[in-house]
Parts: sequence; C-alpha cells; structure tokens
Amino acid sequence: MSAVLALAGVARTYPDVPPVKALHPTSLVISEGEYVSVTGPSGSGKSTLLNLLGLLDLPTSGSYRVGGVETVGGSQALRNAIRGQLFGFVFQAFHLLPGRTAVENVELGMAYGPHRRKARRRLAVDALERMGLAHRMHADPSRMSGGERQRVAIARAVAGHPRVLFCDEPTGNLDSGNTSNVLALLRELNADGLTLVVVTHDADVAAEADRCLRVVDGSVSA
Repeated sequence: MSAVLALAGVARTYPDVPPVKALHPTSLVISEGEYVSVTGPSGSGKSTLLNLLGLLDLPTSGSYRVGGVETVGGSQALRNAIRGQLFGFVFQAFHLLPGRTAVENVELGMAYGPHRRKARRRLAVDALERMGLAHRMHADPSRMSGGERQRVAIARAVAGHPRVLFCDEPTGNLDSGNTSNVLALLRELNADGLTLVVVTHDADVAAEADRCLRVVDGSVSA
C-alpha cells in the first residue's frame, strides 16, 4: 500500500510562557486504505496530532507529505486545496447548520471542493441514501436524533469522495445502539478503500481499527 500521509520529525510547540510542547518530534506513515485509531488521556496531544494531519494547524518543525506533496512551507492555498479535495472531517458535536435541510448541509460540505453546484446535489443525495437517510433528506437536523445527525455529518464528510476521513470522537455523543451503527458505517467506508483516522477515548471504538496509536504527553507510540 502506498503512503497517503507521511510525517517526518513533525513537532508542535505553542509559544506560551513557558512554551508548551504539544507534540514531540513524530515520524509516522499512514497507508492508503488503513484504519488507524488514536487514543490517549485528555490533554495528551491527540487533537494536536489530528489538527496537524488534517492541515488545520501547522507544525513548528518537520516535514508532512500528503500523497507525496510536501505541505510544510507551501502556501495556504495549497493546504486549502488538499484539505478541500482529499480530506473529510467528522466531529463529536456534528457542526450541522440549523435552518438548513440535511441535503443542504451535505452540499455545503463540498463548497470548497472541486465539484460544481449541480454535481454537489447529486453527490449529497447519494451520500444520504448510503447512510440510510433518504427519507430524512429534507428534514432540519435540529429535528433529528443524535444518531441521525451523526450520519448526516458522515454523509457531509464523504459526499465529495475524499481519500482520508478524520474523525474526532465520532461516537462521543451517542448511545450504544447508535455507536454500533456508526462503527458499522465506518467499517463499510474503510472496506471501500477510504483511509480512516479516528481519535477516541473509547477502547471498543479504538479496537475497530487495524492499528492503534497512543499519545501520552505529546509522544506518539504504536
């Protein structure tokens, strides 16, 4: 399998007084189609690692290649293009817009991608149908259950066919039944070739992955 994400000596220090070393120099390769979980105590550096991998933050030092393209030292436009075309994100808090229907929320997730407006609607409909939400397509997420809202959020993240899906505590607000449903969806997406990086406190969720990384005090170990 080819490397899709490759960190080499990547570190992140925040310039507080004294400086905070949120992530110590880390070298890590995630291959195309892998399912990787990231665990560790609160404040350990899991979110820092996820933000760096997702190009939501910049490293203080080191090299980070996405699909062979160096992102450190590149322009913000380059990072935005990679994030918009190759990455999808799912968060614990859903981040769906009230007053917009499910299908509109999914379409908005592709606003900065390469797809034209007409194509976005078709892709959004296809993604919601795959999530089992064809009957809720025109519903306001504020009137949906937590499990339904998370499935809309996953649909939004995968509608544009990203190469990598980053999930930050994707089951944190769900009961056990909905957690099982979301994990089944993630397994299905991974089986279709999507690379998954899932940050979680839940040992059962972490165990779904092919490989588990642990972050403690800013240091990453397998």
